[in-house]
Amino acid sequence: MAENVFSTFDISGKGMSVQRMRLSAVAKNIANANTTKGPDGLPYKRDVVLVRAVPDSPFNEQLGSQITLSMTAKEHIPNASSVDENPENKILNATTAKDTAPPRMVYDPSHPDADENGYVLMPNINIVTEMVDMITAQRAFEANTNVVESAKNMARDSLDI
Repeated sequence: MAENVFSTFDISGKGMSVQRMRLSAVAKNIANANTTKGPDGLPYKRDVVLVRAVPDSPFNEQLGSQITLSMTAKEHIPNASSVDENPENKILNATTAKDTAPPRMVYDPSHPDADENGYVLMPNINIVTEMVDMITAQRAFEANTNVVESAKNMARDSLDI
């Protein structure tokens, strides 16, 4: 639970940072939706943002006491491999990962990257999924902005008492 108005600002600020990371990943995915060859010669792989509570943090303890998950795997997120980590967060870790789902095969014999059968390996990006991720990140960012605004109004109103 928030101890004062500044911890509320801190928590909401971290939430806004995570949503900014999600929006950046979505923008990068949409921009590379048709990139058939990257520096490694393979199609672009979709970026995803993974957010987890830091082990042994008060947040993780509260989360564990409130929610019990039946996990089928230790990571509980298939199709993702860790790329980099944001060490600034003390409550949660937000990492960017590459989706390991296979690329799509599209029949386009006129494409310069088509194989001998006319198929092109395309990125594993679905624009509809990216748009849904963008909308949910925007709404979560707005919710955190509203929390900051409400905490600010409560602090201001408490000074008027």
